[in-house]
Amino acid sequence: MVSDSVELTLDGRKVEVAAGLTILQACRSEGIEIPTLCYLETLDPINACRLCVVELQGARVLVPSCSRRVEAGMVVQTESERVRHSRRLILELLAGSVDLSLAAPELKAAIDRYGARPERFGSAPPRNAPIVDNNLYVRDYGRCVLCYRCVDACGDQAQNTFAISVAGRAFGATIATEYTAPLPETACVYCGNCVGVCPTGALMAKSEHDMRAEGRWDESRQTKTDTICPYCGVGCTLTLHVQDNTIVKATSPLDDSVTHGNLCIKGRFGWEFVQIRKPARE
Repeated sequence: MVSDSVELTLDGRKVEVAAGLTILQACRSEGIEIPTLCYLETLDPINACRLCVVELQGARVLVPSCSRRVEAGMVVQTESERVRHSRRLILELLAGSVDLSLAAPELKAAIDRYGARPERFGSAPPRNAPIVDNNLYVRDYGRCVLCYRCVDACGDQAQNTFAISVAGRAFGATIATEYTAPLPETACVYCGNCVGVCPTGALMAKSEHDMRAEGRWDESRQTKTDTICPYCGVGCTLTLHVQDNTIVKATSPLDDSVTHGNLCIKGRFGWEFVQIRKPARE
């Protein structure tokens, strides 16, 4: 008979968790915080960033907690000096090579938490200008950490379009379209699901990009309201981000049972018609 729970030791504390969980899921269920970057609940773990590594007794190397499943008798350390050193170095290399100023707050908090000093690796390499080749979203690879989330969302884990992938190797690796063609000349259907999963702002809706360039983007003044997309009968939940009584962005919750955070082009970008208002009567 297969047990439906597993007993292991997390940071010196014996716990019992559901069988089949990853170490990351087990830690979160026990209130233990582990930083992540390439991991997203709606995508398969890809083990690209190595930020979530933990120390497993008996293992030669640190193991990625997002993909390693719990086993009976495991002894796991999530904040050992070896783990902290590894995370600090990863964060320093990332922050020293790309612009993380628009990264998710959790990533910025991790940089502070582990005392990362990216400046010790010298100045950041020169960056190319953002690619603006369509009216819906912008690609700024000077912010890209190669987490592969966008590739998976464009590929077989969400949209099945395969318009973008990883090109090159080692330091020359980058996210690119086929033959680096402009986006309008690729298979892209502009669903923006790559934008929705990007953790660093490397992919961004053009409307947001333009507002930031003009100094008008202010998340502290934005409110969020959930509604249902009006375009078809699927019933996708839209979260409308509103600033100054104007919709500035549309997303969908990751835990929504219909979308799992994904939208089509109409749901993500087709809200402009709402802004067409009649002039006030004199």
